Amino acid sequence: MASGLYHQVKQEVEPYCFPQFPTIDCSLCYSDGSHGSHFSLKNSHEHYCTLESSSANGSCTFYNSSSTVSFSPNGSPMSQQESQSYPSDLHHSPDNTYGSPLSGSCITDDVSDLRDKLRELETVMLGPDSDFIDGTTSPEMDGWRLVMDAISRGDLIQVLVSCAKAVSDNDLLMAQWLMDELRRMVSVSGEPIQRLGAYMLEGLVARLASSGSSIYKALRCKEPASADLLSYMHILYEVCPYFKFGYMSANGAIAEAMKDEDRVHIIDFQIAQGSQWITLIQAFAARPGGPPHIRITGIDDSISAYARGGDLNIVGKRLSKLAERFKVPFKFHAVAMSGCEVQQEHLRVQPGEALAVNFAFMLHHMPDESVSTENLRDRLLRLVKSLSPKVVTLVEQESNTNSAPFFPRFLETLNYYTAMFESIDVTLPREHKERINVEQHCLARDVVNIIACEGPERVERHELLGKWRSRFRMAGFTPYPLSSLVNATIKTLLENYCDKYRLEERDGALYLGWMNRDLVAACAWK
Repeated sequence: MASGLYHQVKQEVEPYCFPQFPTIDCSLCYSDGSHGSHFSLKNSHEHYCTLESSSANGSCTFYNSSSTVSFSPNGSPMSQQESQSYPSDLHHSPDNTYGSPLSGSCITDDVSDLRDKLRELETVMLGPDSDFIDGTTSPEMDGWRLVMDAISRGDLIQVLVSCAKAVSDNDLLMAQWLMDELRRMVSVSGEPIQRLGAYMLEGLVARLASSGSSIYKALRCKEPASADLLSYMHILYEVCPYFKFGYMSANGAIAEAMKDEDRVHIIDFQIAQGSQWITLIQAFAARPGGPPHIRITGIDDSISAYARGGDLNIVGKRLSKLAERFKVPFKFHAVAMSGCEVQQEHLRVQPGEALAVNFAFMLHHMPDESVSTENLRDRLLRLVKSLSPKVVTLVEQESNTNSAPFFPRFLETLNYYTAMFESIDVTLPREHKERINVEQHCLARDVVNIIACEGPERVERHELLGKWRSRFRMAGFTPYPLSSLVNATIKTLLENYCDKYRLEERDGALYLGWMNRDLVAACAWK
């Protein structure tokens, strides 16, 4: 999930964006000579942007490609042969305008034809003397029959799962066949599962082509203009309460911990637009006895610079202007680097300051022991503990995609983002002209990264709160329970949204979910 946006004071602060999205980097092409394969990304008409065509200065060179895997103009994966000619199809619904082009298929909706196809497969795979339709079948043929039945019923979830299992088992014949069928079933303008399915299919194609990193990066070639990206992020921020929930939970814990302090230092490890701190500065301004002196250290790398429209000084100026308006003594310290690179001297912690550290939708980007022996995730927690903070806030997606093998990770992603897309569908009308852009630029890249990439290239590595608890305890932290006032405030917030959202408090932490699925968890430590 994209992170980091707050738009509370329109007069003072422009719409904000989430910080996860990479800057435009068109210096990406993919070519694997050892496998004789080539991956490219289709541009607006008939051109492709590839890694090997880029120059040293990061510009894209476009040319006609003969690659075996490409994207359709709407971003859906397809083979080059398919991209050149697709027969008309009566089953292609009008609302599939933005979906994948239809491919040729070995499956039809005719039941008798299904039986014929099964017999053809039987003959090819088992020989002419076998008879699996009227007699005993092998497990392999049972599998084929179940999948074909799912296709005939239009069971998109089952077909996605079967395709992922085929990719996991390196069953290339089954995987390619199911990808062809999935192209007929997904649509970025359809039902929530059809829209999510389109992006999960992109991830599967990328994984099968061993080009996940290239696709993930190549999506940057299609990055919208900075102002447009800000707009998409702001739409997502408004239609879903997930980010407001996270920021309000963290700010409530910080306000409670600092209620008697005169000098407050907040270290935000992914400050993005600095938007989380608007309401906290306002709350401190209204504190009985007057506001404290506030110093915010904002850490962020170049990934957020594009959407922000410049360096961290933009954030400092915005927050300084806001603090001045509310008569709050304020200083801003910019640390323009990744959290992986931060050392104690970069943070300039001073004696006499009460320290708060904020990890909002950030720690899951830090590589852990499953990626590198450096274990930068736990290193950062130990570094923060050595600073003796009064409170540390954690907000993360409640999902298990870090060290899980590919297939269970695919199932978890399907389950998690199905709930996410359903929640968007309730609030953002399907005919909303920007909805496709919101989902593509705010969510799709994360989905592709989780499914298609491995090792250091997989940067979306979420963990369940139980695992985060273990990491914090190993680093020497103890829980800091969130106050009941925070819970009550968030319940009031949720009154403005669909009643399918639910808020639960368990073991000192808050969980925000959609129906029966937890999506975001927030807690605090000391």
